[in-house]
Order: sequence, then C-alpha cells, then structure tokens
Amino acid sequence: MSRQVFGARLGLRCCGTTYPEPVAGPCWQLYVVMTGLVSQWPTYTWLTSTEVPTPAEREAALAELNYRLADGAEWEWSEDAGPDYHPHPVRVALLAAADVRPLGEGSES
Repeated sequence: MSRQVFGARLGLRCCGTTYPEPVAGPCWQLYVVMTGLVSQWPTYTWLTSTEVPTPAEREAALAELNYRLADGAEWEWSEDAGPDYHPHPVRVALLAAADVRPLGEGSES
C-alpha cells in the first residue's frame, strides 16, 4: 500500500506575511504543501527571529502541525535571488524542503 508523501517548505519571508496572520517584518515560515487551497495548508510562523530555525525547532513546528519528517528524509537547502518586483534590493532567499508524513502514520516498511 502506498502512502501519500507531503512536502514541507521553509523560507524566510523578508517582508512579513499576510497568512495565516499578518506579520510585519522578516520571519521564517514553514508550511506543508498538499492538494487543495493554499489557504488550507498547515502553516507555522516563527515571529521572533530571523535566525534559521534549528532542526529541533523545525521538528517541533512540524509536530504542532501534526506532521513529522518522512523516514530517511532530510532538509534540502537551495538559494534563489528572489523576485525582481520586490520593493527592496534583490537579495538571496534561502529555502528548504523535506518530505513529511502525518503524525501517527506508521514507519515505512
């Protein structure tokens, strides 16, 4: 039986967020990509720091969203220059992605 694999994404929101709650200024945001509306994706926002969340902090955030890293999954990091339309000078955007599974789903065999 195959299990659905979800993807978690982590990125620094340089200009804050509008979802799920407005945040003024930079913050890290983690969300689980799934089918359906983006507004329904589980989302966690670190409000107090622009420091990259530690592996333990990412694990705790995923657990709060009722997910965990998939067996054998690791965070994969990439860089992007960011969109040209931003109101500030272009800077490098650091992004991370990992496969995740719902909490309570058994280990892969």
